[in-house]
Amino acid sequence: MKFLFVGTHPENTGAATHFVALAQGLVANGHEVDAVLCPDSLIWHGLAYSGVRRHAGRFRNALDPRGYAAVRRVIRDAQPDWLVGNFGKEYWPLVLLGRTHGIPVALFRHRTPAMKRFSAFFLPRLAQRFFAVSRHARDAYLAKGVPPHAVQVLYNPVNTALFRPDPARGRAVRSSLGIPQDAVVLGYAGRMHGGKGIFPLLEAAQQAMRAEPRLHCLWVGDGPDAAALRAAASTMPDTAARHHFTGWSDDTTGYFSSFSMLAFPSVATETFGRVSIEAQACGIPVLASDIGGVPESLSPGETGRLLPPGNVPAWRNAILDLCDERTRDHMSQHARSFVQQHFSTDVIAAQFVAQLDAAAHRADSPAVSRIDSPAR
Repeated sequence: MKFLFVGTHPENTGAATHFVALAQGLVANGHEVDAVLCPDSLIWHGLAYSGVRRHAGRFRNALDPRGYAAVRRVIRDAQPDWLVGNFGKEYWPLVLLGRTHGIPVALFRHRTPAMKRFSAFFLPRLAQRFFAVSRHARDAYLAKGVPPHAVQVLYNPVNTALFRPDPARGRAVRSSLGIPQDAVVLGYAGRMHGGKGIFPLLEAAQQAMRAEPRLHCLWVGDGPDAAALRAAASTMPDTAARHHFTGWSDDTTGYFSSFSMLAFPSVATETFGRVSIEAQACGIPVLASDIGGVPESLSPGETGRLLPPGNVPAWRNAILDLCDERTRDHMSQHARSFVQQHFSTDVIAAQFVAQLDAAAHRADSPAVSRIDSPAR
């Protein structure tokens, strides 16, 4: 099958990481993939040497004629079977181009409904496949009145060749940060703002550190509340030296290998939990908030634990429980296999193609209305 991915969003987002991993998975499964991308973006660099044919282009908005021209050129040359989009400002251009050229369209939505009412009504019905990245997100669309057949679930894929256990790299990271090799490291990786639950996590970690002298915290990321978090951590003289801040990193794989456990403590609803499956792919157990789509990213009791968002005593106790090496080892042994079975690029790419085949079969059925079938 031939795919044309359009992802001209220049920012570093979870949707961008998803875009890269799915394209890589399709190539690895023997499909042909072209992509229209913003040059020098995360996606552009992420797809270098991947077998994806990259083409420069950019939609500055949904009416940008240069964006349409760039995609049309690749459609003419590559003759794709499907157009695939991940970013909101490209949804309508892809639907219009698909209708014009007789090519079906698959769109991914990485948020719970936040589109304008017109787009939220029509896009899931006009695209031949409209994917939410969790059951939680799909339920949000159904609650807005979108018919069940119009929204499918396809989880974020993770490249398990990239995200894998790497003890040597983990030791090197610890050494570079002055963390003892025998320390128990509670890791956080992501954006630092209040909705991510970083301040209740800090409080729970401080309490756990006083009970467990081997416990260190490694904070990977940046954001509007990073300075306030650093300041709060520094006010506790008995634990301040055991907090380590790295700032933002585009490559978290080495940091995951230095963690003993990952904390995903969001107090605001999350559509999914990509950082959770990335950590588990590296063999790291996860402590995660029981909120939004996060529970779909782990196997509670086997690869991690779900905890009440913002509940400091519950988080403190869970952190201390995972300071026990036997408990962590049990979860680590299950974590990577869980991701390989449910979220690896090979698995998700195969599920994606199966969904598209089902859409094509449905479009060929005489019982299907014209709005659901691609224009030819």
